[in-house]
Amino acid sequence: MTARDDILSLGKRMGKSIIGQEAMIERLLLGLLANGHLLVEGLPGLAKTRAIKSLAKNLDAGLSRVQFTPDLLPADITGSEIYFSEGGKGEFKFQQGPIFANLILADEINRAPAKVQSALLEAMEERQVTVGGKSYPLPDLFMVMATQNPIEQEGTYPLPEAQLDRFLMHVEVGYPEEQSEAAIMRLVRGEENEVKGKSAKPDEKLDPKAVFDARKDIAAITVSQPVEDYMVALVFATRYPAKYDKDLAKWLQVGVSPRGVIGLDKVSRSYAWLKGRDYVTPDDVKAIVHDVFRHRLILSYEAHAGDIGPDKVIDRIVELVAVA
Repeated sequence: MTARDDILSLGKRMGKSIIGQEAMIERLLLGLLANGHLLVEGLPGLAKTRAIKSLAKNLDAGLSRVQFTPDLLPADITGSEIYFSEGGKGEFKFQQGPIFANLILADEINRAPAKVQSALLEAMEERQVTVGGKSYPLPDLFMVMATQNPIEQEGTYPLPEAQLDRFLMHVEVGYPEEQSEAAIMRLVRGEENEVKGKSAKPDEKLDPKAVFDARKDIAAITVSQPVEDYMVALVFATRYPAKYDKDLAKWLQVGVSPRGVIGLDKVSRSYAWLKGRDYVTPDDVKAIVHDVFRHRLILSYEAHAGDIGPDKVIDRIVELVAVA
């Protein structure tokens, strides 16, 4: 089997336990392939936590789950130096925290205060943790999937823009379609039977080497000059909206950072590779631009007052920016 076959098979196995959320599974795989972090936002019960658990279950990689709360401390995530005494001699040794895992589930990330949020910044960008003046590298497959609830804002802390920018994609999860609800009930009913002793034979876990092989293939995906120009034009439309549309200029306060165009390139190539092509098309860019831009736009007061969200702004940008 090729690396692509392995990744597609991984997605199918995840789909067996996550019904009606095919788009979220695809975005999770794209984040894995593009070596980036995901911020997943959705109402309770939409399988956000279940999704990354399913990924860890089907991929031979360790998972750490951190439930973010207002009383969480930075050391609860990164670890700390602990004094050990043996044979009359004492020394400080670094005790690793849950951040030292391949897959990190940061549940309800916006419930922790700023100091805890900042503890993730170095890990997400530099892929290392510094404690007591010494740096410790994180695993090669290190990936953070953070979840947050869009409606329950009491006791939450908005994520700073610097941290938001470090997420490769902001994925919004909606309700499954009507026909999926009965399938979800049957799935949970079947899992209850497994708990009672009728456990099915577990699927073979995918070797992480397949992910690294896939990343090598994706690095070789061709991006033509016109497609590159299209990506740059989309980014610049967020920074200089007055050149395109007066309404767009009213809605946008701050545009996409350079990390945005880097993310657009990475995810577009990963998306094209998943679709079985060795080149990127403008349609590939359009398919993922909302997830890459959504959290990087800062909207104006007029946009908020007019109930104009990031997705509507991005729709307008895609409509106005022509493909070269």
